[in-house]
Amino acid sequence: MLLGESTHGTREYYVERARLTHELIAHHDARAVAIEGDWSGAERVNRYVRGLGPDRSAAEALSDFRAFPGWMWRNVEFRDFVEQLRTVNLARPVEQRIGVYGLDVYDLFDAGDAVVAYLDRVDPAAAARARVHLKCFARHGRSTDRYALAVRRGSSCESAAEAVQAELARLRTPAPDQADVRFAVERAAATVVAGEEYFRVLQTTGYAWNARDRRMAAGARQIASHLSRAGQPAKVVIWAHNTHVGDASETSMRERGELSLGQLLRADGAFLVGFMTAGGKVLAAEEWDGPAKVRTLREPLAGSHEAELAGQAGDGRLVRILRGLPRAGRKLQRAVGVVYAPASEKVSHYITAHLERQFDAVVFLPRTSAVTPLPGARG
Repeated sequence: MLLGESTHGTREYYVERARLTHELIAHHDARAVAIEGDWSGAERVNRYVRGLGPDRSAAEALSDFRAFPGWMWRNVEFRDFVEQLRTVNLARPVEQRIGVYGLDVYDLFDAGDAVVAYLDRVDPAAAARARVHLKCFARHGRSTDRYALAVRRGSSCESAAEAVQAELARLRTPAPDQADVRFAVERAAATVVAGEEYFRVLQTTGYAWNARDRRMAAGARQIASHLSRAGQPAKVVIWAHNTHVGDASETSMRERGELSLGQLLRADGAFLVGFMTAGGKVLAAEEWDGPAKVRTLREPLAGSHEAELAGQAGDGRLVRILRGLPRAGRKLQRAVGVVYAPASEKVSHYITAHLERQFDAVVFLPRTSAVTPLPGARG
């Protein structure tokens, strides 16, 4: 099941997704939580919730979410979910504990370091070769901006990223008690390849969104396969923005040539849930890499899905099951990421969508509030 959000900075979306996730774990055999977040930050959380590693609190375990927007996962609401999940896990046998996994592609350098650190322990010669390959990235000073500039000038590290992944693939199959450790580093290697592709495509064809969502879908499938039982893929709960969760083919994103994570996973039977609001407060920056602050969401535009749902919901929470309903007219729909630009709201923050086909269900909360960032969260 994919659980969305119409903004990255809304408290109630985290709280509602946490509640639903616990229900899916307790009553529907969900086996993992995957997030629109970096591999390394999520892997540290994964170790903590499963009772591994040295961290003594969820806040400490979240501290690897350092890059902008750190507050997207390093916030009070997600911290509380992480603590609750650890409590649930510690009451379970080790082999039945629920992991947390990062699906996103930006974590190029830390993921590469993790692959080399693992190879150092199991095959020093392979580690030495991987270091040589990673020098292609090191000369750009661990800066994706500098790497993007090099791509524009005709240089790339595509083959180097693939070579690092190949070094890992050549190793023998690990012992059963090391399978989770090996899977984690395989996901790190996949992140190196995915991150290189994303930043390279961003400077060439420009369709980096599609590269990102395809890689996230592949990651979700790999997690489900790794945790499978009797040949049946595990149920994975995914937290991501509505524009990733919804079926892009039923929105104006299609006219831009864009696809989505939910669209790709629908082929596997995934259930897509959108979360929306009419207004309230949101945590967002004014520009990319800028400081975040609590801001007021404008009222939804007339004729939008939000305006229609607000009329139906009144002051209460509204849940609509959409699967099986006929396609209705395409309407405006708000999408705010980590940046909010109300002065250009319609251009910057609205798509159009057939809601009944974009999602299988939608949760509408008339008035919402901002997430609370943890101390030290960048942005």
